[in-house]
Amino acid sequence: MPQNSRFGSGIFASLGGVFDANSGISRHCVHYFDENCDNRFHDAPIMSRPRQNRRRPGGGGFPEGRANRHVGPPGQNIARLSEDDLYRLVSETPDVLLLILDGVQDPHNLGACLRSADGAGVSAIITPRHQAAPVTETVVRIACGGAERVPVVAVSNLARCMQKLREDLGVRIVGTSDRAPGDLYACDLTGPLAFAMGSEEKGLRRLSEENCDELVSIPMHGEVECLNVSNATAVCLFESLRQRSFAEEI
Repeated sequence: MPQNSRFGSGIFASLGGVFDANSGISRHCVHYFDENCDNRFHDAPIMSRPRQNRRRPGGGGFPEGRANRHVGPPGQNIARLSEDDLYRLVSETPDVLLLILDGVQDPHNLGACLRSADGAGVSAIITPRHQAAPVTETVVRIACGGAERVPVVAVSNLARCMQKLREDLGVRIVGTSDRAPGDLYACDLTGPLAFAMGSEEKGLRRLSEENCDELVSIPMHGEVECLNVSNATAVCLFESLRQRSFAEEI
């Protein structure tokens, strides 16, 4: 019997006595569910791929010959890159996907962004060196492994970094803004790309907005005006992943 079938049968077999004693449901009903769940569990689609079968868009990795893991909080190894290594990584990674966090200071939001970034295949997260949350034990815990896989690059001048990515390395930067007329779902999110997300309270700073190739908003149909920065980041990253996956299949 397949493993999933044993799992399904065990569930209903163990619950059979409870149903009989407390609910009055006959053993014939339990037997029906027990028999039919075998096929349902056996035929159920797999909703995610094993980690070893996943790959980041472009197949990018860390530059060779560079130590890319440093000890962060006590007992934790977190991924980091220098700014120079970031540019080398971008130049060597076709269709690179980056995440720029402009002044995100809440450690829970940074941790959630790291978790989403790992799931979406982001090669690196870029933050300003000052006025941004550092990678702490809280961040590592919330990231659930993302902090060990996605390097965080703290740069001294974020606007200058964004300009170099655009002008020298051919990365298109898409920023998010509640005021933007553009729609996220109408935007081409394939190719070398960086998402720029603003801080929790003020959004993107003026210089960061000016260094974006395009500004988009996430359509909202309820009473809430905007999403939390970590939620908005997840929406943007996985829309890009969807478009990239579709482009690979064509």
